[in-house]
Amino acid sequence: MSTRRNFLKKTGMAGAAIAATSSSFGTSIITGKSKSNRLLNETDTILGHGDYQYKLTKNWAQISSTRIPLLNCHEMVMDSKGRLIMIGDHPQNNILIFDKSGKLLDFWGTAYQGGHGLTLHDEGGEDMLYITDSGWALGKHNKMVKHNGRVSKTTVDGKVIFDIGHPQTIGVYQPGDDFCPTETAIGPNGDIYVADGYGMSYIIQYDANGRYIRHWGGSDNPDPNYKLVSAHGVAIDYREKGNPMVVATSRSQQCFKYFTLDGKYVKTVQMPNMSVCRAVFDDNNLYAGVCWSQPKVGKTNWKDHTGFVTIMEGDKVVSNPGGTEPEYIDGVLQKSFQIEEKPILHGHDVCIDEDKNVYICQWNANNTAPYKLTRI
Repeated sequence: MSTRRNFLKKTGMAGAAIAATSSSFGTSIITGKSKSNRLLNETDTILGHGDYQYKLTKNWAQISSTRIPLLNCHEMVMDSKGRLIMIGDHPQNNILIFDKSGKLLDFWGTAYQGGHGLTLHDEGGEDMLYITDSGWALGKHNKMVKHNGRVSKTTVDGKVIFDIGHPQTIGVYQPGDDFCPTETAIGPNGDIYVADGYGMSYIIQYDANGRYIRHWGGSDNPDPNYKLVSAHGVAIDYREKGNPMVVATSRSQQCFKYFTLDGKYVKTVQMPNMSVCRAVFDDNNLYAGVCWSQPKVGKTNWKDHTGFVTIMEGDKVVSNPGGTEPEYIDGVLQKSFQIEEKPILHGHDVCIDEDKNVYICQWNANNTAPYKLTRI
């Protein structure tokens, strides 16, 4: 553990102890255990559980909403220079690049108006981006308009290397089948895995040059192990040495499904009441945004703000920043819920830096920029 992390943890927990007895310091501990807690000062709000607690900063990003307008902040990655690269879907800008203080360093792109997925891959010492355009964009009168979804491989400054288009062109899909990709992952040999999360919910595997290899999953698959419903995310899990696996998010089924690199089913990890987005790995941890959760009483719709973030050690949930404390009964994870203060509206994606701080991209969050959770 770094010296800086030790310092933050000691000082952060000391502040938490003070806040537990007095609110005059502007700090609030929001754990999801007590209904009496309220947000006092958003920059001093403590979220999370156990060893994974964080100070929330909502105004981390230093950008002008007039000059650099935002619609939805969909995903974020950190490049080899420590810069944080975000993709959004505002028609005036798609890619925003920040330093870790929140200063905007650069922005580019208007071609990805359904900008949704963003994956970074080191290729021979050069960072490459894999951009996923879902095929849905905001049109006139604030109505969603459908166009052709695609995946683009680009440099970090926007030079397009190649595009992967509709699978109909290679005979994988039938004419009229929707292709609305939401995510990519890059395998150890450079293979490209595309999640068609808003279309047919297949995982489609291509080689490093964009040539089709195979596909699996699908929302109409009769095999429950292979059935994917809203295959919103895909990632490669390298945590088990010598055995990398493809992790597909079946968001509507509230679970992660694991497969071999050639698409053979391995296991399912259930995430009760959590409509999780893509898996993000750091050391032995899996982090994910939770876009929706249902309340303990009543029902909500897909536009209501019901999200948070979840963190796992291995396959066990250990913290839910913005949500209730995870609970296991006889080894089975119970339902998690958004806490009533709603510090996080919709958790769409997270990015983890070298100090284990978490940056949160949110969908449908009133045009807000990414939030920062500073680990304490």
